[in-house]
Formats: sequence, C-alpha cells, structure tokens
Amino acid sequence: MLPTPGFHHLHLNSVDPDAAIDFYVSQFPRSARASWGGLPALSAPNDVLVLFTEVATAPATSPQTAIWHFGWHVADARASLETYQVRADVTLLPLYTTDGGGSVLISSDTWPSTVPTPGLTRAQIAEARARGTQPTRKGGFGYMRGPDDALVEYAGNYPAERFNHVHMFQDDPFCAQLWYQEHLNAPVFAGRTSRTPLTAATCKVERGADRSWPALDREGMFRSPSAAVVFGDVALPWYMRQGDRPLASSRGHVYDHVALSVPDLDAWIAKLRRERVTFLEEPYKLGATRAVMIEGPSREALELVEVA
Repeated sequence: MLPTPGFHHLHLNSVDPDAAIDFYVSQFPRSARASWGGLPALSAPNDVLVLFTEVATAPATSPQTAIWHFGWHVADARASLETYQVRADVTLLPLYTTDGGGSVLISSDTWPSTVPTPGLTRAQIAEARARGTQPTRKGGFGYMRGPDDALVEYAGNYPAERFNHVHMFQDDPFCAQLWYQEHLNAPVFAGRTSRTPLTAATCKVERGADRSWPALDREGMFRSPSAAVVFGDVALPWYMRQGDRPLASSRGHVYDHVALSVPDLDAWIAKLRRERVTFLEEPYKLGATRAVMIEGPSREALELVEVA
C-alpha cells in the first residue's frame, strides 16, 4: 500500500491575491506571506499552504461545491472575536440559535452540543432550556467573511494557531469516506465513523430529518450523517449536502481544489488509473515539480503534488 498523502495546500481563486494574503496574515498572525511554485501563498504554522491564482472577475461561490470553508485553530477564540469586532476589514457572520430568531457571533454563547458534531436539534434545545443549561462562554467557533467572499472559520481554545481543516459537503458522506480510504489510503477521523461496518452496498445513508443550531442559516443545517478523513494534521470533515441538487464541480470557484503531497507521483497515477478514478488533468509541471488533478466523489478537485 502506498503511504497516505500529506496535506499540501488549499487553492483559492482571487481577484487580488496580495490583498487576500494581507487579510489572512492580519487575522492569523502566526501565518506568513510566502510563494510556492511561482504562486503567491499564505504559509500556516503547521507547514500547510494556501495558494492563490489571480482571476479577472470574482470567483464563483454558487452553486454549492463540495468545499464549504476552511478552518483555523486559534489560542483563544473569544479574544480573537474581540479583536475582530473592532477591525473595519472584518465582517463577522451571525450564528442563528433557533429558527425563531436570535443569533450569536461565537458558538460558546449558546447551548453547548451534547453530541460529537456541533449543534442541537429543536428537541435538544427544548431539553437544554428545561434543564436551565447555560453557555460555557469558553472557546467555541465563529465565522468571518474573507476576501473574494470566502467563508472562514476560527475556533479555540487550542495550544497553537494553525490551519486545521477544510470543511466539506458530500452527496453521500459515508460513501465518500470509503472512497477516500480506498483510493487515497486516508485514515478515518476519530469520532466521525459509522456505528455499523460500511461497504459500498451499505454506505448510502438518508439525510437526517432534523436540522440543528447554531447555524449560519436561520433555518438551521443538517449535520447527520457526518463523516471525515484526515491527512497529516488537517481534517476533511463533511456533512451531507444541504439541498437536493448534486454538488457542482469546485474548479473555477473561490475554493478551487485541495492539494495532497505524494513522494512518487507515477506510482499514484498507476494506482488511480487501475481503480478507474476520474482524471481532470493529466500530469503537468507545477513550479519545480509535477502534479496531476483527479476528481473526488462529489466533484471536488484533488491535486496530487510530487514532493520529495
């Protein structure tokens, strides 16, 4: 078996990469301006990159693709929130606490989750109210609107600031998990596994009927089923798509693709061809190395970058 790839970078399209990088360095001060493969980049403390391609017009943010947002760990989420609130260049997004109204800017200001995924259903909120459950006011997660209308999550409290995850949607979360395991040798993220063994015949699971809060949409969001894999110290968690339409290709959108690092690109190409994985781009030169682009189970573009 080939070794599991590492997480190399998240690739964004931007009308002004320099301004975008300045924005992210300002909000996440342990990051730094960099370049890689001839492209402007943001370098995270955990050796993860965010690369940028300059585009002439605003990159698409709809229809929804498999890539939803990226997330950053911070040492103190509430201190970060206080900093962001006074910055004119930061737009913080409300998290609705019920579909009846009410919102907070950070999840720790509402009822804490009692399940592995964040959020409570209507019934669970009613139980929390009946018990007199209070917000923890510690840590939590919040969202900001980044350059090019990118959605960015910050969360804490964690020991160190770092790029943490790329949150995704999938048409079939557990089938996607099997796909990443089979084709990319990806470990399953702890706590995001099925209660029963999965096979290609059993991985399709109906979307849960209950929405939960806090959520960026007032009507709440579907968080069941949920699955995840991990590459290095970067997680790829996902929920089922929120609507009924299949997810769109990520190419050309603000989040264009996710890139993984491999030491032997030819071996990976041979493996993926045997497994009839869809190739979006044949091997091409990328800076001083080579790469190939494949398509994931919900049309997310995945780049394999050869790194010695």
